[in-house]
Amino acid sequence: MEANLLTPFEPTHPGELIRDELDARSLSQAALAKQIGVSASFLNEVINCKRAVNTELALLLEAALGISAEMWLGLQSEYNMQVAKADASFMDRLAAIRRIAAVL
Repeated sequence: MEANLLTPFEPTHPGELIRDELDARSLSQAALAKQIGVSASFLNEVINCKRAVNTELALLLEAALGISAEMWLGLQSEYNMQVAKADASFMDRLAAIRRIAAVL
């Protein structure tokens, strides 16, 4: 199996990477929240993986941190995909839909 086809055991939420970036820059959540004009509680929820990175936040992060909005959105999309694929009942639902579609 190729290494780039492997998926992490636990998907990585982009909030974890925002936290790492803040640590590397010695920047507090409150300072970043103030700089980009969002509430500290909102940013904290993203960093603690309780909220998704949306387009607006991705653009704000790009402006403040110099990391492209596309990267933040790609990370969020990959996280969402991994979470969905790890949901057995959802995957069963997809399989049922595919069986029906194959008959048509």
